[in-house]
Amino acid sequence: MLRVALAMVPEVRQLLAEDPAQLSDLLDEIHDEDLADLIGLLDDAEAAKVLMALRAEEAAPIFERLDGETQEALVEQMGVESIAPIVSEMAADDRTDLIEALPDQVSGTLLSTLEKVDPEAAAEVEELAKWPEDSAGGLMTTDYVSVGIHLTVADVIERIRAVGEDAETIYYVYIVSDRGHLIGVVSLRDLLLASPSEKLADVMTENVFAVSPETDQEEVARTMAKYDFNALPVLSADRKLLGVITVDDVMDVLTEEQSEDMQRLGAVGPIEESYFKTSFWTFIQKRAPWLAVLFVGEFMTGEVLRRFEHELEAVATLAYYVPLLISTGGNSGSQSSSLIIRGLAVGDVRVGDWASVLARELGQAVVLGLILSTIGMFRVWLWGDGTGFVLTIGATLMAIVLMGCTVGAMLPLLLRRLGLDPATSSTPFIASLVDVLGILLYFTIARLFLADLLAQAGAGAAG
Repeated sequence: MLRVALAMVPEVRQLLAEDPAQLSDLLDEIHDEDLADLIGLLDDAEAAKVLMALRAEEAAPIFERLDGETQEALVEQMGVESIAPIVSEMAADDRTDLIEALPDQVSGTLLSTLEKVDPEAAAEVEELAKWPEDSAGGLMTTDYVSVGIHLTVADVIERIRAVGEDAETIYYVYIVSDRGHLIGVVSLRDLLLASPSEKLADVMTENVFAVSPETDQEEVARTMAKYDFNALPVLSADRKLLGVITVDDVMDVLTEEQSEDMQRLGAVGPIEESYFKTSFWTFIQKRAPWLAVLFVGEFMTGEVLRRFEHELEAVATLAYYVPLLISTGGNSGSQSSSLIIRGLAVGDVRVGDWASVLARELGQAVVLGLILSTIGMFRVWLWGDGTGFVLTIGATLMAIVLMGCTVGAMLPLLLRRLGLDPATSSTPFIASLVDVLGILLYFTIARLFLADLLAQAGAGAAG
């Protein structure tokens, strides 16, 4: 935790000044995540000294956990010659992410240096960099354990002992042919429970769930969450094993996607860094355009009100209920959109389910509308505004809730059908759209139930 890192800062700084060689012993029992927090609390020069005082295999898991901005700063501080041994010890997918995030000139120099230090690691980077960052290919690692089929359980366990330290996961062992095609998979649990002399072919599972390298990262995350996989193989079209995706990378994807969705729901452009690491002007750039669009959109509300200015002038009481009614529409629409957006994100709802979604939302809207209409009509009656207003508010609330639930549920499905992010139909957008439609419904219904009152008021004004 962060307090662990905070407590260590003075001691680390003292050792840096007096005896940097003792740092390795001091940090040996501390979790890599806490050490990454510690690095983040030091300035770049101090952080570089800490990493250089550690062996490359000790520094790599710490460096992997740093945010992109800190990694870039340390690459610049330490230089590619010093950072290359650490980068070579990183997991293949994290190593690739780092090199892709660096400026072109720096990444090119680092990759060239890495080819001298560890040609195999450089080759892995070039292989993984072919795939889009948000695809299964961009998530996968080539650090896994694979064996041939003509082995016994004891042979496989020995193989895990020999190479498992360099693998990102050893829970699954992948059985491949001489040409690298996936034949089956066996879990470490099954290996430990099986007889050492048993043939691997008798223990493995042949029906392996896998994804292609082009599969979107959200689909990968949903698949692993649904089936509780700790790792998922990535296969080419001819079933050649290209890599595996581990659960820790999927957790990062889920966190990233949920953060983006939450930001879009609040009408904020996706922000990659944490709140305090995001600059002031970045926030302005992410927020101002959306606020401007929503502000301009609200002009429509004013235009609709202007269309009914004669009714408002004739019966001023109509204006009292406008905030109540439009907020009800926005709230009901936001509820429905939030439920459908979440359903789409986790795979519970598909675009083809639109008819079932519509039926369910209409049913809920009728019940919710009746509840709110009853409360609203009772309040109007207590105010003593007359039967006409009681009926107007009751009918309008029912219509607005029906409209809000329908728009809130259908708009995310429409956006997904068009290939857009459903979270774009955020709460502010739903509220703005429902505001306009709600006012139209309100005054249309008022003309029906308050026709006599409006006529009398109009005649009185003319007289």
